Amino acid sequence: MTQEPDVVFLEYVVKALVDNPSDVHVDRIVDEMGVLITLEVNPSDMGKIIGRDGNTAKAIRTLLRTVGMKNNARVNLKINEPEGGKRSSAVKTVDEAIDDLAI
Repeated sequence: MTQEPDVVFLEYVVKALVDNPSDVHVDRIVDEMGVLITLEVNPSDMGKIIGRDGNTAKAIRTLLRTVGMKNNARVNLKINEPEGGKRSSAVKTVDEAIDDLAI
């Protein structure tokens, strides 16, 4: 079974970026809207894939669209957030912020 060029490209790029390349998992689904590629990585590698302000993820998506255009396909990338991800509410009350200062 040969893999599609977009999946091969994505796996190559992502495995080069992460510390745990064996934990990289890519799924590809084709429907009437185009191609949806879902990426899962080790939770500790999420920051490397997303990048500062999401710039790495944006660049990967742009390159994937280019690979897709070459193969006459509309390609979208979804990055699955792992369970127990670090995303949390960064908003604190004034009292919580003062308590954090430990004055």
